[in-house]
Amino acid sequence: MNKINFCCLFGGNSSEYAVSLKSAYGVITNTDTEKYNILPVGITRDGSAWYLYRGAYENIRDGKWIEDTEHLTPAYLTPGSRLCLCPQGEPASYLTVDVAFPVMHGAYSEDGRMQGLLDMCGVSYVGPGCIASGCCMDKGITKQILKCQGIPQARAILVAKEDLDKAYDRIRFAVKSGFGYPVFVKPACAGSSVGVSRVESDRELRAALDKALAEDSKALIEEFIEGREIEVAVMGNENPIASPCGEIDPGAAFYDYETKYVSSTASYYIPARLDEEVANKVRSLAQRIYKAMGCRGLSRVDFFVKKDNTIIFNEINTLPGFTPISMYPKLFMHMGMTYSEVIDNLLTLAMEK
Repeated sequence: MNKINFCCLFGGNSSEYAVSLKSAYGVITNTDTEKYNILPVGITRDGSAWYLYRGAYENIRDGKWIEDTEHLTPAYLTPGSRLCLCPQGEPASYLTVDVAFPVMHGAYSEDGRMQGLLDMCGVSYVGPGCIASGCCMDKGITKQILKCQGIPQARAILVAKEDLDKAYDRIRFAVKSGFGYPVFVKPACAGSSVGVSRVESDRELRAALDKALAEDSKALIEEFIEGREIEVAVMGNENPIASPCGEIDPGAAFYDYETKYVSSTASYYIPARLDEEVANKVRSLAQRIYKAMGCRGLSRVDFFVKKDNTIIFNEINTLPGFTPISMYPKLFMHMGMTYSEVIDNLLTLAMEK
């Protein structure tokens, strides 16, 4: 049987570049090489060049792949599901791409732009399509769609960068009168908690907004929800399945980038410390949100569960962290899948599209 040509895309012009490299290393080193011919394609941090990388995979994880010039071949995708290779001084050649996994978090992938390119080139890929990815990435749009579906969520104020100076006094008053402190301020379009701040008082609000708006043109100010942080992994196309609930105890003010990827303060519980009835309601709500947002392939849906068991939607991530210790694969591994089987199932779903 001929192997399936699997293009694993990583890197890119995103604040989550380093996370992408770690996720891609996990995917590449755990893909079944008896079934798949792996084509690792890295995109530089500034997004200006693509390369097929044939060197040691550890260099991807450690960020050194771009320095390994001996094993880099300039490459780009073309219509007809092909990867064009352009070695310096040699004629171009082409490889058919049967399926791609854009293991890229944040801008230029999770926001639908990479999905649009893959669609135009006729390449099947893991994860939701262009429109669903873009809508899920934008937390303001997500809130509006799910509000129409009656999904309970935190109240929020949307702030545009161009309106900040002229409207700041009104924004500050709206926070005081509507929510009170603490609140969370976050970019509308960013992941891995990049640019997110917990704001404890009025005097911290402007700096938090400036930080968030350095990452995106819009920011959200959300009311503080006190509750357990619960995550559900969802997989599938027309009939998605929901994993058991996972729980994160950040061991810090909130689950920020440092807590996720650098420090070791967070504790994880699989399954979450919830009553079975509540856990099943969370899982059902995750599937409902997944379908409402038009997702396919995979997404991770995050919630808060309050002391009275009220369930509040937090956010949805269409390309969540994918290292072997990331919550998405761990939740399905708890169901009995291996990490390699999670990858294979996602690639198989992608090729069903």
